[in-house]
Amino acid sequence: MSADPVPASGTVHWIGAGLSTGSGLAALCDTAEHVRLWHRTESRAADALGRLDLTGRAEPRAYSPEALAAELAPGDVVVSMLPAPDHAPLLAECVRRGAHFACSSYVSPAVLDQVPAAEKAGLVVLTESGLDPGIDHLFAHALVARARDAVGDGTPASYSLTSYCGGVPAVPNDFTYRFSWAPAGVLNALRSPARYIEGGAETVADRPWEATRRHVVEGEAFEVYPNRDSVPFVAQYDLPDAWTPRTFVRGTLRLEGWLRAWDGVFEELKRGDDTRIAALAQELAAAHPTTDEDRDRVVLAVSLEVRAETGRSWSGGYLLDLVGDARESAMARCVSRALALGVRHILDGSLPPGLNRAAETAARSEQWLRELAQEGVEFTLRVDG
Repeated sequence: MSADPVPASGTVHWIGAGLSTGSGLAALCDTAEHVRLWHRTESRAADALGRLDLTGRAEPRAYSPEALAAELAPGDVVVSMLPAPDHAPLLAECVRRGAHFACSSYVSPAVLDQVPAAEKAGLVVLTESGLDPGIDHLFAHALVARARDAVGDGTPASYSLTSYCGGVPAVPNDFTYRFSWAPAGVLNALRSPARYIEGGAETVADRPWEATRRHVVEGEAFEVYPNRDSVPFVAQYDLPDAWTPRTFVRGTLRLEGWLRAWDGVFEELKRGDDTRIAALAQELAAAHPTTDEDRDRVVLAVSLEVRAETGRSWSGGYLLDLVGDARESAMARCVSRALALGVRHILDGSLPPGLNRAAETAARSEQWLRELAQEGVEFTLRVDG
């Protein structure tokens, strides 16, 4: 049982100024009373604030766990843009200091272990509140709610839900990719088996890229493959028990030709150990650097099709397709603005203590989508039936 919610103090500590930190930080400077940007050194934090035109609006800090702990006060909000393994220790410190916690990453077992203590202390733990995971959850919840209204919860039906997201170069290159997050993370994600539903049965791809297929979005061909474990999201997205999944897959989207262009990378992944893969990540980063002139593109396509035994059918889909500009990448815009929106809901007291994701209900998803659209994260909705 949770204690009374700890009122937000109005101070936000944003930790990390890497590839996914963008204009969401500026939005928080408009909302929060105090914002502190923590980075490797104070000068790097100051440089990041300058790049975002936030000099004087947020305070630069040199990050260390000890330095942060010394400044944390009850009701502060800590936003972690650090690698996922760093979230649990940071959350533990938040619980000790009475601070709320937010990140864009998936809920890890280590973070989940901290949630009961946070809830008991009246603290919010916000996760999965970026692009993917995050905006994809909003799209899925909103589509499922529309389909339920159209078809009916208790009507026997089958359905297909696909959710594909990718950061790709706005201008295709021979490698068909630009790294919008750490190369080591990209490679290790490919080394992790994927579980999903296909043909009505659970399927596991030990090498996800071997399950790559062609996928057409608005007339444009991409290549997509399953990622992580999709199956738990059947329950998370609140699909009716009377509906049977034909297809349910959450995955990654790449430009057409990716599978061929990365053939040498896949051969390395098949036989390489951790040391070799770490070295490969550095080699790829050096061979395919991102320059100031490069522009990235984010494509997120979530579709749901339901066919009832009565013959009734419904289908719909959301599409987000954004290109970065000189000020920030499309990836930084999507991740940081979605996360900042969640933080603002911590600040206004509308999120309950304990574990929260970007969306837990259709109503909240619709609200967040309206707010994101107002802030320049553009997307389209298609509904048939």
